[in-house]
Amino acid sequence: MAEIEKKEQQNASFAANYIDETIKADSDSRVKAFVKKFLKRKTAVLGLIIILLLVVIAIIGPSIAPYDYNEYDYMNVLTGPTPEHIFGTDHYGRDIFSRMLVGARLTLGVSLSAVVIGAALGTVLGLMAGYYGGVIEMLVMRGSDVLFSFPDILLAIAIVAILGPGIINVLIAVMVFTVPSFARIMRSATLAVKSSLYVEVAKSLGCKDSRLLFVHIFPGTIQSLIVNFTMRIGSAIMAAASLSFLGFGANVTEPEWGAMLSQGRSYIGIASHMVYFPGLAIFVTVLAFNLFGDGLRDTLDPKIK
Repeated sequence: MAEIEKKEQQNASFAANYIDETIKADSDSRVKAFVKKFLKRKTAVLGLIIILLLVVIAIIGPSIAPYDYNEYDYMNVLTGPTPEHIFGTDHYGRDIFSRMLVGARLTLGVSLSAVVIGAALGTVLGLMAGYYGGVIEMLVMRGSDVLFSFPDILLAIAIVAILGPGIINVLIAVMVFTVPSFARIMRSATLAVKSSLYVEVAKSLGCKDSRLLFVHIFPGTIQSLIVNFTMRIGSAIMAAASLSFLGFGANVTEPEWGAMLSQGRSYIGIASHMVYFPGLAIFVTVLAFNLFGDGLRDTLDPKIK
């Protein structure tokens, strides 16, 4: 009897390993086809190049900044672009180019962190809602409906108004309105994937729910997750910059692009460069993520050749 049980366990382990290897081989072939198809979309490739450049700037920006980002120079207040200050200076004489280099890390860091945390929470909630159904599904979906009933920026303003101004609270506000979109997308994707044959086989072999959710079901839903993730980063950057522009985010000493834009609006008539460069940086960054997201969506859509 013990030998029969041991043999059954070996067969179950072999079947599970075979399923995992089959999924891995299929994934490798899909990755190659995806890369080939993606590279044909020039605007998406351009967006990816800009994103990579921004990431590099965010990493090395503080070390290559020609001036201290918070160095006051009252002898050069509100000067336009010059060879010494290629983006000009602000109302405190601080070098705008240096502040933008340092601010890239803060601006991208807050937005990316908010989307990553929101995506993680929304993904877990969506997986559980789609897999278990019942009360869990009802709570997740009704909660998402409530949050979706408010425009993103108004919900973020309400949250920051309650928590108070500050970068961390901006991150929390952006994260909160990010969660529902991931929860609903993952719930729908989970409902479609959980009835697949390989999931049914894994379930019949006695796989635990955690393994079913994150090893067998989650990889089948990641396509929808990636597209929504890239799209949401652009929205998060706009929301975080808007909150800082309204005075809920970074303070005057922090070189966040939205806060720099807010400071420059009072001097737009005499020092328009204070507005142009931060505004252009936000525009290009959001555009890059949107182009990249559109390219991912079109590449992953089997209906588009």
